[in-house]
Amino acid sequence: MSQADLFLVIGILVCGFSIPALLGALADRRRPWVAGIVILIGAGLAGVALSQQSYALEEVPEAFVRVVAYFVR
Repeated sequence: MSQADLFLVIGILVCGFSIPALLGALADRRRPWVAGIVILIGAGLAGVALSQQSYALEEVPEAFVRVVAYFVR
């Protein structure tokens, strides 16, 4: 597991978890400030990971497995 793998996985998870908050804020006709900022943070983490190491689309699930295996060991 590399640091880029960890940044990629955390960035994807943060973006994924902020989408329901974004949609909930839009449904309630509120401004999605927090959800927007969290999406930017997640995209920034994924961008840092992609700048450190280039990933093909097929390598993303392998990065998830490497990160989970690192923490399970």
